[in-house]
Amino acid sequence: QVQLVESGGGLVQAGGSLRLSCAASGSIFSIDAMAWYRQAPGKQRELVASIGSGGSTIVADSVKDRFTISRDNTKNTVYLQMNSLKPEDTAVYYCNAAIRQSTSYNIYRSYWGQGTQVTVSS
Repeated sequence: QVQLVESGGGLVQAGGSLRLSCAASGSIFSIDAMAWYRQAPGKQRELVASIGSGGSTIVADSVKDRFTISRDNTKNTVYLQMNSLKPEDTAVYYCNAAIRQSTSYNIYRSYWGQGTQVTVSS
């Protein structure tokens, strides 16, 4: 089985920084895209940023110039560096990864972490 475990969330004042980590473990052959999503109370889950296996990134306009996504393929880990945090960044942040388990079949499945709470006070 595969597990994604997030860490690094917490309470921070506006203008502060946090770094989220998400480590994938288990029976993994390879990982394609990894991403961070967030869901605020009463709102739909939205993409924050994604990163391909080669390092190409997509970042939502709402966090561009403040958040940076990166990954360490040797550790099967994706990071989200969040700077200049705003109260509107308050949400549960979820890690997502497209993971191939089979050594024979080129099939990737989407896996989600359990989520980590980020709260930004004004």
